[in-house]
Amino acid sequence: MDSPRRLMAGAMKAADAPKGLRKGTVRRVFQFSARHRGRLVLFLALTVVSAVLGVTSPLLAGRVVDAIVNRDQVAVVVWLAVAIAGLAVVGAILGVAERWQSARIGEGLIYDLRRAVFEHVQRMPVAFFTRTRTGALVSRLNNDVIGAQRTFTSVLSGLVTNVIQLVLSLAVMLTLSWQVTVLALVLLPVFVLPARRVGRRMADLQREAAGLSASMTTQMTERFSAPGATLVKLFGRPGAEAEEFGARAGRVRDIGVRTAMATRWFMTSLQLVSALAQALVYGLGGYLALTGRLAPGTVVALALLLTRLYTPLTALANVRVDVMTALVSFERVFEVLDLPPMITEKVPGRTVPEGPVSVEFDGVRFGYPAAEKVSLASLEDVAVLDQRGGVEVLHGVSFVAEPGRMVALVGSSGAGKSTIAGLVPRLYDVDAGAVRLSGVDVRDLSFDALRDTVGVVTQDGHLFHDTIRANLAYARPAATDEEITTALAGARLTALVASLPDGLDTVVGERGYRLSGGERQRLTIARLLLAQPRVVILDEATAHLDSESEAAVQEALAHALAGRTALVIAHRLSTIRAADQILVVEAGEVVERGTHDALLAAGGRYAELYHTQFAHAAA
Repeated sequence: MDSPRRLMAGAMKAADAPKGLRKGTVRRVFQFSARHRGRLVLFLALTVVSAVLGVTSPLLAGRVVDAIVNRDQVAVVVWLAVAIAGLAVVGAILGVAERWQSARIGEGLIYDLRRAVFEHVQRMPVAFFTRTRTGALVSRLNNDVIGAQRTFTSVLSGLVTNVIQLVLSLAVMLTLSWQVTVLALVLLPVFVLPARRVGRRMADLQREAAGLSASMTTQMTERFSAPGATLVKLFGRPGAEAEEFGARAGRVRDIGVRTAMATRWFMTSLQLVSALAQALVYGLGGYLALTGRLAPGTVVALALLLTRLYTPLTALANVRVDVMTALVSFERVFEVLDLPPMITEKVPGRTVPEGPVSVEFDGVRFGYPAAEKVSLASLEDVAVLDQRGGVEVLHGVSFVAEPGRMVALVGSSGAGKSTIAGLVPRLYDVDAGAVRLSGVDVRDLSFDALRDTVGVVTQDGHLFHDTIRANLAYARPAATDEEITTALAGARLTALVASLPDGLDTVVGERGYRLSGGERQRLTIARLLLAQPRVVILDEATAHLDSESEAAVQEALAHALAGRTALVIAHRLSTIRAADQILVVEAGEVVERGTHDALLAAGGRYAELYHTQFAHAAA
């Protein structure tokens, strides 16, 4: 019998059973699975037939025994044996068909859920990603999605199968002998109560093991990344790191041994109880058969039906736990899907007029959204979300970058320069005022039009763990090798790529760490050149480079900015002397504007920043 194993699984789930669910979760589950409704109906029909066949076989076995005892004709026994074999074959075929349908439904649900979550997350604002733990978000796409699928299909089939088997087995057993049936039911608590008690302890151990495994995963993820490994090499204690990891791994090992032994003892005990129950059935049934009140075949049928009575009874005892577990997995997925993306596309969206593009900020006011609008406590691994946010950081910012001109933003750290730059490609939406490209509000543009018009180079120069070709083509998948070569030449990378053994097919490593800082930055410039945007935003693109790398990047930037409207955030003021207009931003306001020479002559905040920077450089 496999009832002890099922009992253990159910009892362990009971210890972790959730207490409540959001209203409407069940309705949403069925709405989400509506596309698979036809397969679900067929799946349930196959399950019902399989359950009926499972109860029929013991009755035929009993008939065989009676035929032998009564010395019926050989043909009767043969035909009964053939019938049992036929049921076995049909049952096997139904089992394969049932598994096929179950797999189609389950994998279909995984696909639907993963696709829905991935597409939804892609629409979330940058603030969502700055707050969310990546591991927790990936877990929603993997563990919760798979948990929802597996439990959904297993609960659905298990519930139907067990209910039918229980009803049919109980009805048939009562018909055959109510005395034996009552005896079997009296022994049921001996199965259920130990399972609940041991299950709680097992669940505690498994919960601890899961927490330790998560900690080990976090430690490995952080220490095995390129920046983490570098930090450990420079400041860490490899011996202490190994000891910490070893202590957790050792505890998981000990829990594994204890779990294995507890499971073995538990299953042995329940198998013993099951054997005793069958012995009682044979004893009472045998007594009734010897006294002429029961046929010998009926005793055999009752003993076989006993296995089909205990298994569904013990499984149904935990059906609420199984259902709740499935619903919780769905709820955790729905929780992500219910978080509004904030940045939405107007349909139909407008396009940017042809030709050079102007960038206009008109009385822009903006405050970063509060955590409750862009994040979830469960994804941040906190009990309560940060209540800060919503405070205005830009106060009526207005300026115009004329087509083909460069506007530079300078100011203290935290003044709002990067915030201004992030509003142009709609990483966020303004709270008041407007950002316009050639007179069109960016909120009215289609996402494709906005991406085609605006290109950004950030100071970190992020690259994917992929080839140089793939990283460049990310900006324009249809680009030809000739166009890629031209972009590399514009970014002054032709010699570097030619020197690499695999050329364009060289893998750059995680975040591009196989390249130097200057090489990474020039590769992001090549990506921008390949995209050919009409508006370029440079967010301190040379802030962390040495003088030689900066010179190479500046040469590449000069090529990238030629003929394009540019918004440049500069840390080194020497790089923006030639800007057509310089805006000095302080505390979310433009406090000065003009050319380099005019601002120096004015002797205001820009002159102060400039002289302070060059005084430090001279020192």
